Parts: sequence; structure tokens; C-alpha cells
Amino acid sequence: MVKKVLFVCLGNICRSPTAEAVFRGKVRALDLQHCIAQDSCGTSRYHVGEPPDNRAMAAARKRGYDMSDLRGRQVSPEDFKQFDYILAMDRSNLSDLRRLAPEPHAHKIELFLKYSSSDEREVPDPYYGGGEGFDHVLDLVEDACEGLLQRLQGDL
Repeated sequence: MVKKVLFVCLGNICRSPTAEAVFRGKVRALDLQHCIAQDSCGTSRYHVGEPPDNRAMAAARKRGYDMSDLRGRQVSPEDFKQFDYILAMDRSNLSDLRRLAPEPHAHKIELFLKYSSSDEREVPDPYYGGGEGFDHVLDLVEDACEGLLQRLQGDL
């Protein structure tokens, strides 16, 4: 059985595609792509069809992650049925997802940094800041991906 993980932020061009790319890289490195799948989306439709932010792609590329194939999309009703884990980048996204989720699937929605060893609980939106914000996002995402993978490996 394949475990499916959905990473969610506001516009799906910075944080959630970063999480998807990092997680995909870590899943491939462990040769677990046959039993773990991932995707990302946004709660808004601001950037549907657009590639990730150039700054996010550049920061990820420096660490060996490629997200050039990703395109923004908005969360859909089908996502709540399809995914086992729906991971919000911040409390605002969490609230939006809980409002949109059909009741039988609401239990799947969590803050992504629940799986991190960091004291931070939200992945900050780097969109309006400088390049260091994208590096900080990557630090948080890499850490949380490790914790999430430990959890998933226990479920496989």
C-alpha cells in the first residue's frame, strides 16, 4: 500500500513545492518511491500553473533538489480523499484546510513541522523577504522531512 503525502501552503510556489522536492529526494535516496508518494498544492489559486519561485528553485538546487518540473495547483476536494497525510505549512493554511475538508478526512490534516525537531511550529513564508528566508525554509523542511520519513517507515 502506497502512503501519500500532500504538502500545502498558500500559493504553492515557495514552501510546499520545496517540501515536495526535498521529500521526493529523500524518498528516492531511500528507494521508497514504490511505497511513498508526494505532491504539493496551495489553498489559493494565485499561482495555478506557474513554476516555483526562482529563489526557491535556486536555494533548493544548491542543496541538490530539483523542483523545475513542479507547477502550482490549488487543493481540490479529491485531495482530501486521496492523501493519507495533508501537511500545512502554517496555521493559516491549517485553518483553511480544516474549513475545506470533508469531515471523514479532517483527521489527516496537521502542521508539517509537527515532524520537525525544531521549536518552530510554522514554516515562515519567504516570498517577501530575501534569499536567507529560502535557506531557512529549506533547513526546516529538511528536518521535518526526516521526521516524517521516520514516521512513515514505521507505518510501512
